[in-house]
Amino acid sequence: SDLFTRLQQIIIDTLDKAHSVRVIGKGNNKTDIKVSLHQLKNPQKESNFENCTADVNIPVGEVFTSPVLKGTTGIINVSKVYIGDHQFKDLELEFKDGMVLSYNCKNFDKEEENKELIKEVILKKHDTLPMGEFAIGTNVIAYNVAKKYDIFEKMPILIAEKMGPHFAFGDTCYSHDEENVSYNPDGKAIIARDNECSIKRKTDIKSAYFNCHTDITIPLVELGDIYTNEPDGTNTYIIKDGRFVLEGSEILNE
Repeated sequence: SDLFTRLQQIIIDTLDKAHSVRVIGKGNNKTDIKVSLHQLKNPQKESNFENCTADVNIPVGEVFTSPVLKGTTGIINVSKVYIGDHQFKDLELEFKDGMVLSYNCKNFDKEEENKELIKEVILKKHDTLPMGEFAIGTNVIAYNVAKKYDIFEKMPILIAEKMGPHFAFGDTCYSHDEENVSYNPDGKAIIARDNECSIKRKTDIKSAYFNCHTDITIPLVELGDIYTNEPDGTNTYIIKDGRFVLEGSEILNE
């Protein structure tokens, strides 16, 4: 766990310099999304991402945040993903300012049936949902086991979400607990606990929460790049062509 804490901190230190992150798919994967991040008022004492080790969430291996909805725009696509008892084929969701704008998959011949399935299982009957979480999974051990034995679809979500970048639809990870400040192992306070939906809890609690949080992981085999957009125009790659490239994090490719 100490090893992952250290490796994940390298990733967080880079992410904390950025105002947004871009995630791009590889090959036939059409993912291309920009995720907006909160602005750190005091970067020496604050962080946007939680360094998640096995004490919080078993198994080890992810850094996650609650994105800013405004500016979080683009497409998430995955060739096959299990959500509950359903396997979705060529699932695609389009976002504008953090909210689901449109969606489709290729389970049935009729588009109408595909959309009904997504609305029922992923959107939990809501017309739209916000992106409640953006995370980068680092558990390449689990990923390699799944790949070796071809058991991706058998992995429970708590393992599956650690095997690539994942996005959650619905409430944030801090739902109903936003007032409690938590800290990373390096002592920095995690400030990204709310988004533009959840903050409505202070004025109109009914429109703040959706009472769901559904994870969708893009497996590393379908992932191209993840890089930061920093205020001065710098882009720093965290993952390039499906491999971790930050100095010190390359051990994650073994």
